[in-house]
Amino acid sequence: MGPVELLHMSVFSQSFSPCGRFLAAGNNYGEIAIFSLSAALSPDATGLSQKPVLTFTAHEGPVFSLLSADCHLLSAGNGEISAWSWAELIKKNAKPLWTKRPNYKSSLEIPEINSMIINPGDNSLIVGGGDNNIHILDLEHGVFKSVLQGHSDYIHCVSVREREAEILSGGEDGAVRIWDSRTGQCAHCIEVYKYESCARPQYGKWISCLTTDSDWMLCGGGPSLSLWHLRSLSPTSIFPLTGCQRQATFYQDMILAVGEGPFVSHCLLGGEVKAQIPCTPQSLNTLQLNTNSTEHRVLTVGGSSDHIDVFTNLSYKAFSLRF
Repeated sequence: MGPVELLHMSVFSQSFSPCGRFLAAGNNYGEIAIFSLSAALSPDATGLSQKPVLTFTAHEGPVFSLLSADCHLLSAGNGEISAWSWAELIKKNAKPLWTKRPNYKSSLEIPEINSMIINPGDNSLIVGGGDNNIHILDLEHGVFKSVLQGHSDYIHCVSVREREAEILSGGEDGAVRIWDSRTGQCAHCIEVYKYESCARPQYGKWISCLTTDSDWMLCGGGPSLSLWHLRSLSPTSIFPLTGCQRQATFYQDMILAVGEGPFVSHCLLGGEVKAQIPCTPQSLNTLQLNTNSTEHRVLTVGGSSDHIDVFTNLSYKAFSLRF
């Protein structure tokens, strides 16, 4: 890849291997890079340890979503999902085990897939994207078994509340929809931009990030990042972050968020921004915490750069991996 492509690279997605020793990252050119965290974190690491052990083209369009399940890496490109064996990727063999396409209405339309999450309750894959629908793939039998319809514009993010058997989705239409995963019916629809405390009309109404933790939900995008209590369906904290947040996660008694701006925001649950830690990319798309391995417990952050920042301690960047 030439210097111009590297200059215009964006990292959209990341996933740690089930063993926690490797990181997969997907970019806007349809490539997936596999990095060895054990090599990059070792005391005798060199510049070479921060480069991928394998880079391959997985899809024609950008890789907007990556996910590890059992021993597989799942990747989503324009209108298709592929599965790769982690054992084979580590041996530098990049051959998909399978590629599946959701049942789209027309064969001409190739909507991007923006978000995927596993529903452990029934071992299904929840897929949200550009056709405004949620497609549910039965991983055991390899077939798409149902479609959840209700959003009036494309879906950016999906999440699962396993205990409640609920699926949540956020979209360009400004709605967070809560679905009953057993019946496929929409139980609640929260139009976040209609709440005065969250609304930021200057940024728009779309929901670009969404995550849940038991009875709590974090969501944001055009509206401010906000913490919601799902039993009362009301916002309890609004985070005064500038720009649009693209990913947020609960971490211990904090919230970590990334979006427009070259930093990871650390927020307290009450709404206070505790710290903003500088990063290499000027704008961020993805953050991932490696909980799969205690030895390689890191936070990795990617965005508008060919660098992926690695934090061994949340207070400062330790080094960067490079495509």
